[in-house]
Amino acid sequence: MPNSSGELTESELQELVEHVSLSFFDRPFLHQAKINRRMTTTGGRYHLTDHHLEINAHFLQPQYHDELVGIIKHELTHYHLHLQNRGYRHRDTDFKLLLKKVGGSRYAPDIGLRKKQNPKFVYKCQHCGQKFKRVRRINVRRYACGKCGGPLRLLKS
Repeated sequence: MPNSSGELTESELQELVEHVSLSFFDRPFLHQAKINRRMTTTGGRYHLTDHHLEINAHFLQPQYHDELVGIIKHELTHYHLHLQNRGYRHRDTDFKLLLKKVGGSRYAPDIGLRKKQNPKFVYKCQHCGQKFKRVRRINVRRYACGKCGGPLRLLKS
């Protein structure tokens, strides 16, 4: 039963993963699906050592159900290919083909979890005038303009 915010519980997540596995892969999911509340940049993770899946807790909200199913398909693609001793890495053809076949997500959808950092430094090329905004300070003696190769000057910090 979903909690007060409508978020899936770990047992409901387990049921959903098992259902998706049988429906789209025609194979059972025989390991654990866990919720990871610390994830921010990925949707999920498959563990090679004990074969459990971790799913980002932020995607357990009802409004992200479609994204959650795509993430589960992605992680199950790793899971099933690894257990079959086939190419389970992102770069492997087996992975790409199976992921496309089941309709899984290639990348984790951006739902605004990553912290947006405001640029503190603005550099300008002295030749072409191209401006570069940076969060961190750069060494203007070492780096040059990426457009024309001209020297950079710090405008604002």
